[in-house]
Amino acid sequence: MSKKMKNIFKVGQLGRVLFFLVFIFGGITDAGAQFIKASDIFPPEVKKQNAGRLNIYHEPQIDTLLSRYLLSNKLLGGGIEGYRIQIYRSAVRNAREEANKIKADFMISFPDIPSYVEYEKPGYFIVRVGDFRTKMEGTKALYMIRKKYPNAYMIPCIINIPD
Repeated sequence: MSKKMKNIFKVGQLGRVLFFLVFIFGGITDAGAQFIKASDIFPPEVKKQNAGRLNIYHEPQIDTLLSRYLLSNKLLGGGIEGYRIQIYRSAVRNAREEANKIKADFMISFPDIPSYVEYEKPGYFIVRVGDFRTKMEGTKALYMIRKKYPNAYMIPCIINIPD
């Protein structure tokens, strides 16, 4: 290779390295605006009767990793792995209207639990509710929901990141 070609190659590599560094440090400054600590997810005190206190002792880098994980999932447009409760699934001709009616009825009965109408190929309309990180968290809600929707069941799903 000629000397001129080597210099052009080095400049190209330098540009890629600079772009990568700007991308990484730009992401870190964005993460600082949304920094999440373990104590935010697991509050040390719960204001409930007969509730205990949770002390978490960990390295500060754990908070950094947690923030990066949540931020990367938000930037990718996804969420985190968790569970939702499915209360309706149908592929009949008017399934979209039925799904919206069931969602509206659910929102009236359970205003604190988020609900979602989703479309699944080859033509199913589904109503799923809740954003539960663990099966245990969703089981309590499942028992309440089954009183009104007896065919409801829990499924693993990508859920929205809790605020």
